[in-house]
Amino acid sequence: MSEAMDDRDTRIAELENRLGMLEDVNAIRHLQYAYGYYIDKCLYDEAVALFSRDARLKFLNGVYVGTDGVRRLYCDWFRNYFTNGHNGPVYGFLLEHMLLQDIIHVAPDRQTAKARFRCLMQGGTHESRDPVPGFPTANWEAGIYEHGYIREDGVWKIHRFDYTMLWQADYHKGWDRDEVHLRPFTRLFPEDPIGPDEFAEAARPVWPHTQVVPFHYPHPVTGKYWQE
Repeated sequence: MSEAMDDRDTRIAELENRLGMLEDVNAIRHLQYAYGYYIDKCLYDEAVALFSRDARLKFLNGVYVGTDGVRRLYCDWFRNYFTNGHNGPVYGFLLEHMLLQDIIHVAPDRQTAKARFRCLMQGGTHESRDPVPGFPTANWEAGIYEHGYIREDGVWKIHRFDYTMLWQADYHKGWDRDEVHLRPFTRLFPEDPIGPDEFAEAARPVWPHTQVVPFHYPHPVTGKYWQE
């Protein structure tokens, strides 16, 4: 009888763990989707709150470190650049993030996770307002997120943010005439008040160059990791 009860308790614990991992996957998916919705409407304070205290955010060829670094990117740069310091949507500015094709893996201890998302963006300004300097009035952008997440104080947060831009294009010209409008960083913070804390490896070339952003997971059938 005792052996049967032990077996039952083991099976219950296994099922509870499997259920917990499914709940973690769903929480991480909601976390990343929430990020997209906040960025859509220029809610930069809300976006910053999604990151862990010691987050590392890779953007272009730079790395923003910790809460101060993440805030510098979103609030000191993006908010001032796109919305003139206003936290929230502004008249005539469009920035839609569509996050797709998520593949999420939670570590066995359920304290960390990795995920891959595809991002497709539409951005621009309406003809009835002044355009954002150096930003197309209508543009497309696409890229891949390969992120790491951590459970901090019992809540899932973005821990390693790694966005690889694949292409940008002016809507009126089309993606056969790709035109990148965000240039690599040349200076670090504090020399550049909105610059990154560190340089990352050089930003990969975008379309018409093609690339595979490395997968955090092995092939689901062969079990092998893809290598360049």
